[in-house]
Amino acid sequence: MKLELGKLFIHDVRFAERTYAENGTLYICRQEIIDLVLEDDRLVSAEVELARPGESVRIAPVKDVIEPRVKVDGGGLFPGIISKVKQVGEGRTHALVGAAVVTSGRIVGFQEGIIDMSGEAARYTPFSKTNNVCVIFHAKDGIDPHEHETAGRLAGLKVAAYIGEAARDITPEEVVVYETKPFLEQVAQYPDLPRVGYIHMLQSQGLLHDTYYYGVDAKKFIPTFMYPTEIMDGAIVSGNCVAPCDKVMTFHHLNNPVFEDLYKRHGRDLNFGLILTNENVFLADKERCSDMVGKLVGFLGLDVKSQSLADAVPEADTVVSCGQGNVIIHFQPMDKVIGTLEFVETMIGGYEGSLSFGKALWDRALRLQKLLERNTR
Repeated sequence: MKLELGKLFIHDVRFAERTYAENGTLYICRQEIIDLVLEDDRLVSAEVELARPGESVRIAPVKDVIEPRVKVDGGGLFPGIISKVKQVGEGRTHALVGAAVVTSGRIVGFQEGIIDMSGEAARYTPFSKTNNVCVIFHAKDGIDPHEHETAGRLAGLKVAAYIGEAARDITPEEVVVYETKPFLEQVAQYPDLPRVGYIHMLQSQGLLHDTYYYGVDAKKFIPTFMYPTEIMDGAIVSGNCVAPCDKVMTFHHLNNPVFEDLYKRHGRDLNFGLILTNENVFLADKERCSDMVGKLVGFLGLDVKSQSLADAVPEADTVVSCGQGNVIIHFQPMDKVIGTLEFVETMIGGYEGSLSFGKALWDRALRLQKLLERNTR
């Protein structure tokens, strides 16, 4: 399966009468996006705002981030959700690299995040470096949390597909080709290279800790083989409202750095394949899926594995820390808030009084800075 990913690099985003991309700038029609979002009768109103790198802007609470793309050839975008269920991962896809759709609105779970476009906190998120089209949606009163999440998720995906159409007929600045052949062909092609299997686990505990595989809740499938290019082409979509430091956005599925690194080495010093599994809640389900993953690994005859559990053994020499979620971050004031800060104190990492404490701490820091400046003159 061969995927050609055409990249058009976006350095700015602005409002306009129509949506198009030109000379590195993405132009957005605000009203067309609002009309598209409000096609869902679960949503009663919507706003669209822009946030660029370096601006004094805070976005909260953040639900999902999606890179705008368009399938030029080989299926539709986000199959099983906003297009027909058809295998993706091959053909031609164009991406507006440097742009992102960010969905926000009243909180659904208590674990959604914050993006600062400048200041100290900006360095903790990659989305402070993207040109963001922020879609703030408001659901009707009394809506169930899972319906609220679904409506917001669909809104973001539809807007990303709508914006992605701006890249359909433009010649990409760069085209990257990713290819994984059927198992027997790939083994025959690289008989002397070690076979490396990447086991890709999707969050699927339920209760807004969900991920979708071709539109199907990840709790409902068993471990299976999958072409990496399928995931890179929109087959996997985020539906989780988990702690911000652990939150896997749809953007991350489309731009998985592990896949990127493995593809760079594929055919050179390793032979790369993928097994997809889910994250279960009950012990019996965990054991069943683990056994099935082991069976698939044995079927592939893989030569390379690494222990993901943080045991201190010599063999665990490829364990990589993804950081930790217990650092206290002080957010400096921003000139503009997109969304609302109403729920900050109830989000993961927040606590009662954290907003007022943060303001007092920042005011004190500013006074100290001014005092130091005065004394050094």
